[in-house]
Amino acid sequence: MVRVTEILEQVLSNLGKTPRDSWVTMTELVLPHHTNQLGTVFGGTVMSWMDICGAIAAFRHVGGEVVTASVDDLHFLAPIYLGWIVEITGHVCYAGNTSVDVWVEVNAENPHTRERSRTAQSFLTFVARDVQGQPKKVPPLILETEQDHKLHELAKLRRSQRLQRKQMSQI
Repeated sequence: MVRVTEILEQVLSNLGKTPRDSWVTMTELVLPHHTNQLGTVFGGTVMSWMDICGAIAAFRHVGGEVVTASVDDLHFLAPIYLGWIVEITGHVCYAGNTSVDVWVEVNAENPHTRERSRTAQSFLTFVARDVQGQPKKVPPLILETEQDHKLHELAKLRRSQRLQRKQMSQI
């Protein structure tokens, strides 16, 4: 039975998927336990929402378990206040051999004015895992739009920079 599962995983991993196939949209309402003494959302809460969104997108692309490997250039662009509505979106923008990069955006809406703004954004990298917990091959990414190509090129550049930083930190 295990052999059949391994063969099925191998066949499925060779089928390409588009960024659209991994698209995730999450919505949160900012409650008191999400906020600090200033009435704004804790950065760690936003990071957690982004990690969950990214993991779901990666899982959809990979078709199985993933673990967070890195978060690159997380930027908090504007505060999010108590009572506001938060939308977190993400999708796979790069597929390597055993990892995928996911672009995640956070937008917040003031429910009284309906004004919306981007409040955070980041690339997150996830490694696919097989049933034994070892890295496994991921499906290729099929780019469809100009935006897909742009994010893919940015992800390739970031990956190269991330690997250089990793090498420098091991000196």
